Amino acid sequence: MSSRVNILAKIKAIPRESGHLPEIPDFHFTENIPSRFIQSIESNKGEVITESGLKEFLETNRFERIISLAKGMENLSTLPLPTDAHELNDLEVAIIQGQFGVAENGAIWLTDENLGLRALPFITEHLVMVLEEKSLVSNMHEAYQKIGEQHSGFGLFIAGPSKTADIEQSLVIGAHGAKSLRVVLR
Repeated sequence: MSSRVNILAKIKAIPRESGHLPEIPDFHFTENIPSRFIQSIESNKGEVITESGLKEFLETNRFERIISLAKGMENLSTLPLPTDAHELNDLEVAIIQGQFGVAENGAIWLTDENLGLRALPFITEHLVMVLEEKSLVSNMHEAYQKIGEQHSGFGLFIAGPSKTADIEQSLVIGAHGAKSLRVVLR
């Protein structure tokens, strides 16, 4: 018998009392969920806009390379979704449908069904997420309950544009991902 097996066997032989897991309290807050979500997005250096605000943003900046996968906004695409993520290297705007948002921290849940290509929200210069107001949840506890009901192989939360800071606390937005995040809340 090896030392490792011997040590593990001794650890397993130690008698332990079984304990009950603690009850998790309900952390639901009572304030207005949409306004809390907007406040969280803005705190994360993002912006909540209307559909007309999105069209104004696109027209003002004269973007030429746009991919839109959001429901009802597919007509905003100027490019088809490629099969190879390497073809996204100069993408200016990606418009993606979010599944739900978390008011507590402004995080938006996405799975493969929303992304088309997993690199899309990270490689684009500007990220636009479209979200139904009725899909907002109060906090991460509710969000994890919703995720537990899904059967996806891949998922992630996005909560603002790319950010990084150095030891001198100098914040840089868009250092290694999208320079901006706009959320269209329907």
